[in-house]
Amino acid sequence: MIYKVYYQETKERNPKREQTQSIYVEADNEEMVHNLLRDNTPYNVEYIQLLEGNHLEYEKENADFKLAEF
Repeated sequence: MIYKVYYQETKERNPKREQTQSIYVEADNEEMVHNLLRDNTPYNVEYIQLLEGNHLEYEKENADFKLAEF
């Protein structure tokens, strides 16, 4: 499954909506996404969204869609 993860680049500052970024991660479940990001990045994860169906197709066509590799 593919997830879109909204995050802040560091855990040291208070989150600001204007600085929220996103990446795409392929994993079996949301817990695996949390574990991958916790173990491999300094990111402060705000939200993890499952992408499927039309929403996934839209993201692939209209965003900078590239799966993150860890």
